[in-house]
Amino acid sequence: MYARRRRSYFILMGACLTLFVTAWSVVRLWSVAAAIAMCVVAAAIPPVAAIVANRRGPEDRWWDESGDPESDRWWREIDRHDRG
Repeated sequence: MYARRRRSYFILMGACLTLFVTAWSVVRLWSVAAAIAMCVVAAAIPPVAAIVANRRGPEDRWWDESGDPESDRWWREIDRHDRG
């Protein structure tokens, strides 16, 4: 799961860089408006890439799930005391 998310992130960021470089090295020679539009699209990609890379999969563990029964019991006990 982690490898798939990482691969998706790098593909999206590679597309972002490709759009920026292509816009200002090639496309601007024919159309500045098209180059600006490409940069606007490229600017929207990094937040999407961050969301994709940080999305929790169904088999991913939450931060407080250690897998250690003793530790999990201890955290449940603390949570019960916090509720009153």
